[in-house]
Amino acid sequence: MNRKVSRSKDQGNFILNSIARIKNVFSPYWLACIPLTAIIVMVWNTAAMAQGFDGPEDLDQVKIVLDSIFLLVCSILVIFMNAGFAMLETGFCRQKNAVNILAKNLIVFAIATMIYWAIGYGFMYGEGNGFIGLQGFFFNGDATPYGDENYPAAIPAPISFLFQVAFAATAATIVSGAVAERIRFDAFLIFSLLLVGISYPITGHWVWNGGWLDELGFSDFAGSTVVHSVGGWAALMGAAILGPRQGKYSSDGKVNAIPGHNMSIATLGCLILWIGWFGFNPGSELAATANVPYIAVTTNLAASAGAVTATATSWAKDGKPDLSMIINGILAGLVGITAGCASVGYFSAVIIGAIAGVLVVFSVAFFDQVLKIDDPVGATSVHLVCGIWGTLAVGIFATDGGLLFGGGINLLFAQIIGILTIGGFTVAFSTAAWYGLQATVGIRVHTEEEVKGLDISEHGMEAYSGFVKEADILAGGFGSSVGEVSSGIEL
Repeated sequence: MNRKVSRSKDQGNFILNSIARIKNVFSPYWLACIPLTAIIVMVWNTAAMAQGFDGPEDLDQVKIVLDSIFLLVCSILVIFMNAGFAMLETGFCRQKNAVNILAKNLIVFAIATMIYWAIGYGFMYGEGNGFIGLQGFFFNGDATPYGDENYPAAIPAPISFLFQVAFAATAATIVSGAVAERIRFDAFLIFSLLLVGISYPITGHWVWNGGWLDELGFSDFAGSTVVHSVGGWAALMGAAILGPRQGKYSSDGKVNAIPGHNMSIATLGCLILWIGWFGFNPGSELAATANVPYIAVTTNLAASAGAVTATATSWAKDGKPDLSMIINGILAGLVGITAGCASVGYFSAVIIGAIAGVLVVFSVAFFDQVLKIDDPVGATSVHLVCGIWGTLAVGIFATDGGLLFGGGINLLFAQIIGILTIGGFTVAFSTAAWYGLQATVGIRVHTEEEVKGLDISEHGMEAYSGFVKEADILAGGFGSSVGEVSSGIEL
């Protein structure tokens, strides 16, 4: 009997010692997680069984839910690119116009969302003909007017709408950079309404909703032409009709550099855009497939190649590695690969990005010095020129149908037709819109307002409160020569 009692005591001591060791190793918070985890697992299993997710027959619905979450995340990444555009444009321009630029980039997404919801989505994806959609205006969540199945047979229609409106807003944001520092705020908003509500969705319908260009064989996976070239053409016409900023070109034809005021936030904007592109391109797969990582890698390779070649080209051309060209080289590579990110090989992606990086350097100089079109951020070079190149590159490098891979000239010919027709339509529409606005509300601020800065003249506030006043006081204390220099910079 004593032996049994002793054995029981030993077992009890062993259990108590074991518990004490566990308590010493794990905190009370960790120990509390054990029953909590058990409860969560039990509730999860019960809920899953209650909802019917208990067998292979539900795998299709699970896939739809996964695709929906994937597209939602990609939509958020693309929407967040608006922050990148805002930072990039603000940094590349002068501090006296920072509020105006930030306001444009912020409100344009709201404007684009409203007009795309009202008419743009219907024009682009509604059932109609090969030229334009004619149903589905004032989107209400029903997928039927767009020829799609409703959830749970397909991903929820609101997810598709959210992803597409993020793309539509990008086209208008591209325009903002090219017309910066002299455009009237109201004129820019009206033009954005027209572009996103009418022009962009019509040409998008031709390509992405079974329109006539799609039937012809034109390929633009994520929008080198549909988004970027459309925005680039509209930006080019706006910058040309507006004319250059005050002080940009001298009477003797000399080109005066107007440096940006904050390259730190411009660099941050570039990095945000680079990250956002992993929603832009992989998200265009429209499903969480095994092809998504492949698209992400081609996207990253092209961006990196563009950065390297733009840096090397500007270094060789101007004798210094220009940060603004590094930034534009990255964006050039990203725009260039957007059309072919799902259809070209890794090595081809590097070539496409590398060529885009070289193109953007010479294109910026060409628009600035030869055509005398003042584009403060290089939007036309990045989005238009490299968008055209990226679209052509599909016809050359696509592993299925590309010229260099035994596909002949058919795909390349279709790409050329698409570039010319979409470009022609956008130029005609944009030109009419810009001249119409010029004849009515006006599109350019007065010279005095431009010199003073759009922050004060258009918005009545400063981005850096007191900065200009304190700078003027400091300049005055050092004599008139410093004041003259200060005034020259403000121009």
